[in-house]
Amino acid sequence: MLHYIDVILPIPIQKTFTYSVTEEEALFLKKGMRVAVSFGKSKMYSALVFNIHQTKPTLYEAKDIHQILDETPLVNELQLKHWQWISAYYMCSLGDVYRAALPSAFLLESETIINKNETFTDESVLGDDEFLIFEALHHQSQLTIYQVADILGKKKVMPIVNSLIKKSAIIVKEEIYEQYKPKLVKYVRLHSEFSSDDSLEKLLTELSRAKKQREAVLTFFQLQSTKKPIKAKDLETKANVSASILKSLVEKNIFEFYHIQTDRIQFKGDTNSLKVLNEFQEKAFSEIKESFKEKDVVLLHGVTSSGKTEVYTKLIQEVLDQGKQVLFLLPEIALTTQIITRLQFYFGDQISVFHSKYSMNERVEVWINVLENKTKAQIVLGARSSIFLPFSNLGLIVVDEEHETSYKQFEPSPRYNARDAAIVLSKLHNAKILLGSATPSLETYFNTQQNKYGFVVLNKRHGNVLLPKIELIDVKEKQRKKEMKGHFSDRLLTLIQDALDLKEQVILFQNRRGFSPVVECKTCGVSPQCPNCDVSLTYHKFKNELRCHYCNYQRAMPNSCGACGSNTLDSKGFGTEQIELELKELFPDFKIGRMDLDTTRGKHGYQKIIGAFEAREIDILVGTQMLSKGLDFDNVTLVGILNADSMLNFPDFRAHERAYDMMVQVSGRAGRSKKQGNVAIQTYNPYHQILQQVSTTNYTEMYKEQLQERWQYKYPPFYRLIKITLKHKDYNKVDSGVNWLFKALYSAFGEHVLGPTAPAVSRIRNQYIKNIVIKIPPKQSLANTKNQLSKIKNTFEAVKDFRPIRFIIDVDAY
Repeated sequence: MLHYIDVILPIPIQKTFTYSVTEEEALFLKKGMRVAVSFGKSKMYSALVFNIHQTKPTLYEAKDIHQILDETPLVNELQLKHWQWISAYYMCSLGDVYRAALPSAFLLESETIINKNETFTDESVLGDDEFLIFEALHHQSQLTIYQVADILGKKKVMPIVNSLIKKSAIIVKEEIYEQYKPKLVKYVRLHSEFSSDDSLEKLLTELSRAKKQREAVLTFFQLQSTKKPIKAKDLETKANVSASILKSLVEKNIFEFYHIQTDRIQFKGDTNSLKVLNEFQEKAFSEIKESFKEKDVVLLHGVTSSGKTEVYTKLIQEVLDQGKQVLFLLPEIALTTQIITRLQFYFGDQISVFHSKYSMNERVEVWINVLENKTKAQIVLGARSSIFLPFSNLGLIVVDEEHETSYKQFEPSPRYNARDAAIVLSKLHNAKILLGSATPSLETYFNTQQNKYGFVVLNKRHGNVLLPKIELIDVKEKQRKKEMKGHFSDRLLTLIQDALDLKEQVILFQNRRGFSPVVECKTCGVSPQCPNCDVSLTYHKFKNELRCHYCNYQRAMPNSCGACGSNTLDSKGFGTEQIELELKELFPDFKIGRMDLDTTRGKHGYQKIIGAFEAREIDILVGTQMLSKGLDFDNVTLVGILNADSMLNFPDFRAHERAYDMMVQVSGRAGRSKKQGNVAIQTYNPYHQILQQVSTTNYTEMYKEQLQERWQYKYPPFYRLIKITLKHKDYNKVDSGVNWLFKALYSAFGEHVLGPTAPAVSRIRNQYIKNIVIKIPPKQSLANTKNQLSKIKNTFEAVKDFRPIRFIIDVDAY
């Protein structure tokens, strides 16, 4: 009887593929194991077993698998169900989800290995480049394609390799290689023959001349008294000897080396008892537990600094006591540094952290610990990708700052929203999910009003500190009266000076990095543009260069205008870098720090800046939206927002809601411990309704007003959105493609199709972009709409002219 398996390949193709296996293999294999298979002419992939059956494929001959890569499943059945939901809901292939979910070390790909054909003798038929490779194979038994490229100093080497194969000078094969290497720590122990006291005395007499070696042995005995294994590194530092001394002791058969595998990241922490909740937190805590009896999803709407984290810890403790796992989702990597420290204080080493700033090997270790349900992975803290981890008994998911856009993945596929995917994940595990935010997203709040989710309010700040005083500063008025100094109004400068005099800290918020967004010639008005994108270049003063924030193109700052040659270049607008430099001139005696994408590169970038600010080494911190979320600094009493209007005037139906969220969140960083904080918002339009709502922190008023507009213009939460984007480097191709697509969609969905439109930045990395949006009314079936859309997409891709165009579908594109 023949056996077959269906596998998921890490490529963007919708369906699974069938391979044949022997009966023993079929009995050994389980869903979720990886197998190496060949796909196409010569590529090898690590595929994931999705199904084991005995039905022969009808359209093609099933190939054999190459080898089995795992002894136990790497992915469990609940995960596969979750993947299927993501693939169906967000209209992407299972291969895309597989590639996004697994740390890249598990996605083995093959490498082409070249060996010499021993029977080949006639070297005269070889060209110069071919002879070089053949010559190299005399010295090395085999070469990889990368080594061949190095030898020839060329990028395209396949034609040369192919001609060598034709002349049968070489033999080529594909080899799969494992990328993950476990970390081994070197330990030292005494050789077994030195167990008795006599032998030890004899040993020390023998070593009386080799002083350093004797020192090493004596130090070893000192360390041995702790009864712990002794690391080679520790012995070297304690005895003050070099590695070569230990090596010579090993050669003399006095010491032995041995290795123990350890995790790369370990959190040490004491398990302190949890803080006692105040009456408001206690009330919220019991209300959440009450809501969980009826509802699986509960929203905790707590004002900034109301102590939501303490409520979370109490819930986490209860779930851990039941022996279940907890997933704690955070929107920003910057936030994890503070939350880790807080949770470690209570839960010690039961915490694992998972996000993209960690190396591939570190992520593999977290994956394995969660899969094996180890104690050190009972609580997983992570950014959006951690919803893909192999949980086996999840009891609670906490989504902190659930309104955040960072939970939505925009590029590459799958374009999922981690909050929504987490809600589905909790259903699969029969777990509870708690969404927490001071400014919940409209959709979530709407669901609580519709009684779909439970709802708990926490409206008192911890320690009864008052919410900050918010004042709006009219920049237009200040400019008229000549009361602006650079980008600062006299009022803001007074507030900063007052705070600094009291030895308090200040946060200034400007949501643009760099020095200034536009450089313009005063004579002819031309500004330098990016050659690959439709945007003007941003000026970065630190390196004196112009940089594109879309494709990272950079060039030196020119001395004169490229269009008219005059040297009257002027910068318009301002970013964090310019604010930092202005502050250094205005407050030369104080330490100024900056936190944006340019200063937080590298693994510990966030930690350094946040640590320095917490230790009060920085007096004024300037930053972009990274600062706005959940960070807790007890000495900050003033927050300044330098240009509120840039957030309001955005061509997006969520612009006002987002501006409100961001300003309230930034304001919430002020006055968190004892005294009431101040917030100063500089704006050209202080009577804008959103700014008025921010100044009174009136969430319900903002919610009602925005909801009214959404209903009027048919946007979520009433209507669903699917956005389709076409990209190609030839403008005419995209244009004709998008017009054909619009007609096809219009005939299917009528007036609910909006477009085609070009986005604000209509060309990125030399690709022209066009968008179409489909609105789905409340009564219309989402599944039927997606089926129709898939059919139209298949027809579109069948047209020869449209085939090269990239077709991107984004469900819930906001």
